[in-house]
Amino acid sequence: MHSNGPAPAPRLFTPWHLGPLELPNRIVIAPMCQYSAQDGSATDWHDVHLGHLALSGAGLLILEATAVSARGRISPTDLGLYSDDNEAALQRVIGTIRKHSPIALAIQISHAGRKGSSEAPWDGGAQIKPDEPRGWKTEAPSAVPHAQGEDPPEALDRAGMERIKADFVQATKRAARLGFDGLEVHGAHGYLLHQFLSPIANKRTDDYGGTLENRMRFPLEVFDAVRAAFPAGKPVWMRISATDWVPGGWDIEGTVAMAKVLKGKGCAAIHVTTGGVSPQQAIKLGPGYQVPYAQRVKSEAQVPTIAVGLITEPEQAEAIIANEEADAVSLARAMLYDPRWPWHAAAKLGAKVFAPKQYWRCQPREYKDLFDGMRFGQR
Repeated sequence: MHSNGPAPAPRLFTPWHLGPLELPNRIVIAPMCQYSAQDGSATDWHDVHLGHLALSGAGLLILEATAVSARGRISPTDLGLYSDDNEAALQRVIGTIRKHSPIALAIQISHAGRKGSSEAPWDGGAQIKPDEPRGWKTEAPSAVPHAQGEDPPEALDRAGMERIKADFVQATKRAARLGFDGLEVHGAHGYLLHQFLSPIANKRTDDYGGTLENRMRFPLEVFDAVRAAFPAGKPVWMRISATDWVPGGWDIEGTVAMAKVLKGKGCAAIHVTTGGVSPQQAIKLGPGYQVPYAQRVKSEAQVPTIAVGLITEPEQAEAIIANEEADAVSLARAMLYDPRWPWHAAAKLGAKVFAPKQYWRCQPREYKDLFDGMRFGQR
């Protein structure tokens, strides 16, 4: 006999537990820098930008890389969480989102290291020298500049490292007060924690350089401090670049080893990306080009993974989850291009998705039960 029951839900739209946090689906909005803050504080742009992404139907929205100190910003217009003003500005934005969307909210906290003091991408992205207006002296594991001709960073001593660790803890405590549902530690894209991991940026000869164990030491210390400072019932995870795409750089073997240690420290997932530490990187672009790295981390470290990188089509995202290549997919540019991507994916795959009641009348006639408003307010 053939069953006449309903077809199983697409795997992309099945619930997922990110640690203790239950999400209605496996679509994550990746952190995307907006270079639109004022002295680290969110502006009206963040109300508009985050507000409409919060109505997308995705399961989780991760706020952009948020600096733990003014010196840790990528650019003078980076978002920060190092002052009372920063915290108050984000409280306003988050309060508005909570009134109108059930989406889970997380924040990515970061320190740019030697990639700081830079112009916004649309202004060329070049380093702003320390003696120029709006510029500052960057800091890093070693006094090695990111690119030839740039002002070299100040090599961190132990006191500087303790200061940065304390900055991560303070930002974490602010994030906890703001009521974020989860927190991501940025250990990727060539920023400070990635700089410690990569032999390209880390030339230290003390306990924080040289061997894999030593290069992992400071990022792991930061993770421990952050995990301890965030509520125990909420998840903390890490974003890691799985490869530098440069011979002799950080690689997938190191990433798997790091993920195994992080799992034992209570890390809820690994958000697997690549690159960022060197202009010499030779990235082999293609649809889902980073997914195999997420799959290796998932299978070899036995830790949940979030895959990212040229994931643009609903069927592609569904296959990644169905084939157990990753536990969730995160979209960045694809979500900017189509902020209702989860709606369209649900329509194409035959699933339901959250939409605010003010928008229900836009449901296409051929989709009788596309929009699901029942979950609103029941998180």
